[in-house]
This record gives sequence, structure tokens and C-alpha cells, in this order.
Amino acid sequence: MLIFVAPKVQNKMETSKKTPTNIVRAYQRYLKLQRGYSANTLDAYMRDLQKLTDYLSHEDKHLLDVQLEDLQHFAAGLHDIGIHPRSQCRILSGVRSFFRFLQLDSYRDDDPSELLESPVLGEHLPEVLTTAEVDALEDSIDLSKWEGHRNRAIIEVLFSCGLRVSELVNLKLSNLYVTEQYVRVLGKGSKERLVPISPKAIRELEWWFDDRCHMDIKHGEEDYVFLNRRGAHLTRTMILIMIKRQAIEAGITKTISPHTLRHSFATALLEGGADLRVIQTLLGHENIGTTEIYTHIDMTTLRQEILEHHPRNMRRSGLGVDGPTLDSTDKVDDEQDVSHQ
Repeated sequence: MLIFVAPKVQNKMETSKKTPTNIVRAYQRYLKLQRGYSANTLDAYMRDLQKLTDYLSHEDKHLLDVQLEDLQHFAAGLHDIGIHPRSQCRILSGVRSFFRFLQLDSYRDDDPSELLESPVLGEHLPEVLTTAEVDALEDSIDLSKWEGHRNRAIIEVLFSCGLRVSELVNLKLSNLYVTEQYVRVLGKGSKERLVPISPKAIRELEWWFDDRCHMDIKHGEEDYVFLNRRGAHLTRTMILIMIKRQAIEAGITKTISPHTLRHSFATALLEGGADLRVIQTLLGHENIGTTEIYTHIDMTTLRQEILEHHPRNMRRSGLGVDGPTLDSTDKVDDEQDVSHQ
């Protein structure tokens, strides 16, 4: 049966579809259903997009009328109100994603964000922990407390498997393959991957399970690996607070978070000779470029080792291994002599 829609009604429907609220809702559905983003990632995109829509509302500018100049003014405003350059880059990346969607879904014929530039960032190398520091972190935990074995298991699983904290809090008993020593992880974009789990991490989990089996677990929470004292699964914030508290207890002065253990996992693998593509797979990185930051960390470590241990760089009371070294005055005079030759 054919349904006739009057032109006026059709125009009204088209106009309604293009209201800012409906456009944002369509983008949200796109991120959730087509891109498969998790609830946390989706919330982050929406919060960043809200900054743009608030700005455009203040400027009395419709989303479909935005030009590059408007986005440049918006970007300048982020800088003016003191938002960190790294956060500016994240927000502007979300803006580009939004306008690519508008073009893809035929809301617009062009993409005004195509030439939008982000702040230039200096190279930022994340903090990493040595194996000895991870051991110290675990040893600082009071095992007489009910959560002691749980917290040791959390730290060991993060370090041994390189999980994101969001992956850890959602880890299920049904995803553990203890006999095979594998964990099935549901990562970003609802993508699954298998990650080996170390015998030490399994031992820590078994200690925790001995305590866990005596808990009164809430309905619907039975399959979660890590629980709070009320029998519900943990949140990311709970784990962040625990990690920071244990760092203080262990005397670790580095600024760390649960993600530091993920960085430490990857760096330890690279220093041990693992292939970068293998590390990419284990971490669940979509792009190899994201994994390549660990090569910078490794090169920094190698450079430090050379400075400390290579005979050409050693200083022992003014004497290197091959003989006397130049002081600063000698070096200047030597360079001047060479320049005149």
C-alpha cells in the first residue's frame, strides 16, 4: 500500500531531522551502532561535542552552517580558557569525527573540519614501572584485610596481561581459561582478543577466589571477577584510588595510575625482544602507530644505559677507560684548534 505524504508534511519532517538535537542523536547512534564504541567512549565523545554545540549556540550558529573559520575560533577559545593542549587535540579530533559523519550521512556536502589544525604536542613518554617496582607495589598490600588478595590479583593481572582498567572491571569468570592460561578480553569497539595470563597472575587469582567464594554476591554480579565488599563489580575510580594508595605505601614517587601497569607490560615485552606487531595485538591497538610510543620509551632506556655503561661515556675521577677525559675548558680549546685547521 502506498502512503502519500503531503509536501508540507515532508518538508516539516526534513526540517525536524536537521535540528541540532536530532543531528547529535543521530551521531550518537552512529558511534554506538556502527562504530561499536563502549559506553565510556561514547560519553567522552558526547561531552566533547557538547563543548562545540554550546559554543555554536552562544554564537547563534547552526551546525549545518559552520565553516572552517568558526571551528578555528572555537579551537582558539579552548586555548584561551586554559584547556590543556592534549585535551584540545582530543576535543578537536572528536569535532572532525562529527563533521565526517555529517558528510557521510548527507547532512552536508562538505567537511569544514578537514583543514582544522590541532596544537603541536611535544613528545610525552608515559611513566613505566620496573618489575621490582611492581613487586614492591604488591608487597605493600596488607593481606590481613579482606581485600588484600583481591588487590594483589588486580595489580598482577594488569601487569601480566596489559589490560585497560575498563577491561579489567568488566572481566568475567567465563572469560578466564585457566588451564590454557588465556584470558578473553572485550576491548574498545567491542573487539575481542585472547591474551596469555602468567602463572603468577593465576596464583594471585586463586588466592582471591578463596576469599571471593565466601562473599554475599549481588544478583547479576556473579560472573564478574573482581568485586567490592558489597558484592558488586568494581569501578575504574575504585581501582585508581587503590593503585595510588599502594604507590604511596610502597614508596614509589612516580605519578602512576592503572594505565601505568599497561605501559609497563608493553615496555617489558619490547625490552625483552618481543615483536612490535605482537605487542599491538596483545594491547588491542587498532593502529600500529599507537604501539610505537613504546619504541621511544625503549630507546630512552637504551640511551641511558649507553650513557651509564659505555666506556666512551664513563667518568671515573676524570679518567675514562681509555685514558684521561677533557674538562670543559679543554673541550672548547680543542674545538677551536680544529676550526683553524
